[in-house]
Amino acid sequence: MFSSRRYVARQGAPARSGEPSAEPASAVQEVLDGLPGSAIFLKPVLGTEGEVTDFRIMAASPEAVDVAGRTGRELVGLSVLETYPNVDGSELWRGYLQALETGTVYEGEPFEYEEVLAGIPRLSRFAVRAAACKGGLVVSWVRLDTGEREQCRLAVLQRLGGMGWADWDLVRNTITWSDEVYVLFDRDPSRGPMTLEELPRHVVPEDLPALGEVVQSLLRDGTPADHVFRISAADGDTRYVRIVAEVDVDAMGAPVEVHGFFQDQTAAKRAEQQLLDHERGALVQRGLLAAERDLAVRLQHALLPLPEQSLRLAGLTVNVAYQPLQERLNVGGDWYSAIELPDGSALLVVGDVAGHGLDAVATMAQLRFTAKGMAVTGTPLPQILARLNTLLLHSAERSFSTATMIMGRYEPATSRLTWVQAGHLPPLLVRDGEARFLPPPEGVLLGAMATAHYEASTLRLQPGDHLLLYTDGLVEKPGEDIGEGLDRLARSTVECAEGSGFLDAVIDGLLDPDVRRDDVCALHVSL
Repeated sequence: MFSSRRYVARQGAPARSGEPSAEPASAVQEVLDGLPGSAIFLKPVLGTEGEVTDFRIMAASPEAVDVAGRTGRELVGLSVLETYPNVDGSELWRGYLQALETGTVYEGEPFEYEEVLAGIPRLSRFAVRAAACKGGLVVSWVRLDTGEREQCRLAVLQRLGGMGWADWDLVRNTITWSDEVYVLFDRDPSRGPMTLEELPRHVVPEDLPALGEVVQSLLRDGTPADHVFRISAADGDTRYVRIVAEVDVDAMGAPVEVHGFFQDQTAAKRAEQQLLDHERGALVQRGLLAAERDLAVRLQHALLPLPEQSLRLAGLTVNVAYQPLQERLNVGGDWYSAIELPDGSALLVVGDVAGHGLDAVATMAQLRFTAKGMAVTGTPLPQILARLNTLLLHSAERSFSTATMIMGRYEPATSRLTWVQAGHLPPLLVRDGEARFLPPPEGVLLGAMATAHYEASTLRLQPGDHLLLYTDGLVEKPGEDIGEGLDRLARSTVECAEGSGFLDAVIDGLLDPDVRRDDVCALHVSL
């Protein structure tokens, strides 16, 4: 009968259709204002034949909150069926009608209500109580799913954090674990929590003494515990476990209960260990690099002792300049040689091995000494370059495959300079106030191809000439065409040719420490 919505007014008054009167609502509101929790006062809305067609909320407690989050006075005036349409025809609706007609209190089973909020369905569970009052109903409810959601959130939090809580009742000698602790210890929940006596059998022996001291300090002195130890899980894996715990004591100060949590820190500890391993490896690598740089610097200084003053070779004045990009760091393969040969001629060489470091210096030494040895024996310059090219191509375990080089032999009797080049920038000659680059003879960089061919070119030097042999670090700038650097060099040499200290003036005028990217090596030859 209650599902038909028909209701005949009690208390001997004839039923009237329409909206409910607000007369008793103010008195009920005063009562509800002093009540905690969620409670509202409903008045029936009657149809033309006196049947209950709806209920309207006439008063609400301040703490009342519905499924949509409306609270307190925001609920007053709302229609039950318009606001909560899923109530229509439900067990809850029939309970309302029964309580209104019979005056008995309605307390049904937990009522589930689903509402779509922001396009997302939300199912909530309520325990509802309804009692007749002043021709209407006082309805109170408790939301049951809030606690369930909190439990769900707590479980998710524990799972994501790799932790679980544990309680030890020292009086009853009982232990309680959350589900995540069983996962952490790889233990079947049907076996129940692990006892304190059983725990040491799973701890790595090396960690037992420290863990024992922490537990004793917790139970004896009440010192909070925060300690990491290792366990051997059932699957054979070693895990890092953090325990954080505190103790509750009785009036006499004796411990009665321990509360805490376990946390799996295996991933964090392994990441920390990997970081330490990387740091150790980096320290070792830095040490090796520092030792290599030191050896390279020593070797380079031994191979290229810079003269303290100008050299006099076969009637020539030879000034040398060598400026590494950074002292003792990334030592490069730029090199020179300036010696007098047994026949009284002078050998002048500038070269550049690709790369930096010990390998570059070792390759430079190989080329320098081989070239000098063959020149001393009178080997023609083109043949020297050809054999150096073969040497680079067939050197075992070489890291740097190419090198550029320019080599000249000056004969004082004829003032003739015979020179060859292997992919190197051309010499610059300053004569009679004009600078020009010498046309290079045929020759590709060393180590590039097995069929390389080299030709020689000759030049007769005159008094007042300035001849400059150099590496690319003197003219190159990042993002600039090499031609611009060569033009700048030519202008600078003309300007410096009239004064003293030609080589120092040229280098100081060209080098910008903010944009340098390579070593610089140069030979200045004058007659």
